[in-house]
Amino acid sequence: MNNLSKALLAFAALALLVAGPAFAQTTSPEVGTPDPTRIGVDTAQQKLKEVSVDKFEAAGFWNAYISADEGFIQARLFEGGPAGKANEPLADERYIGIDPKIADKQVLGVRTDFFRRGHNEIFIMAKRPIPIEGITKTISVWVVGRNYNHTLKIILQDFFGQRFELPLGKLNFQGWKKLSVAIPPQNPDGRTGIVQRNYHYNNHLGIKVLGFKIECDPMEAFGVYYVYFDDLRAVTDLFAEDDRDPDDMNDTW
Repeated sequence: MNNLSKALLAFAALALLVAGPAFAQTTSPEVGTPDPTRIGVDTAQQKLKEVSVDKFEAAGFWNAYISADEGFIQARLFEGGPAGKANEPLADERYIGIDPKIADKQVLGVRTDFFRRGHNEIFIMAKRPIPIEGITKTISVWVVGRNYNHTLKIILQDFFGQRFELPLGKLNFQGWKKLSVAIPPQNPDGRTGIVQRNYHYNNHLGIKVLGFKIECDPMEAFGVYYVYFDDLRAVTDLFAEDDRDPDDMNDTW
């Protein structure tokens, strides 16, 4: 075998080594879809269930805000919804008192008329905090982003009243897309993460959804911007609620 043949064989072997990992990456899970079974697992006893948080069906329940010197904003319901929901299993609704007979036909639309460019912030807030029973692992919502480079965040509150903002992702896509975020568990040092359970306060458990925040890209915060929301869900661990001893005392007196 001459030197040219050896060089060609070495180059082919190197190409296989480089191409192998790249090909394997195509089978990896999609970025932005956290696995709730791996989040904050500190016990073998879990009972994960996807529950419906809000379907955006109640007129006037969500209000939109923007600073008066940044623009004008309005929000209303429209008939419609993402076709991708047809491929998803139905979320459990018995934990939050939603009537299963309510038709899922509406979405929430928000229109913002900007006065000028800037680091503008849009808030879409619920009339009252929406509690999620159990220990929440992930939260998801369907959004129409209109291909703007704005960032969507969800605003949460723990039972101590502390507020947290978690990024759901960029809105630089067309049509409906499901955005998800993992709820960071509290670390043993107690300094980071979101507190959802504390044995000192057995009657306080879980988190509440306060609303959404859109941080606008100053280069694209001009003209008129439209965004739509539908089907807010959560994957939560309901083991402590569903497997409570029937003779256990209730600390609510």
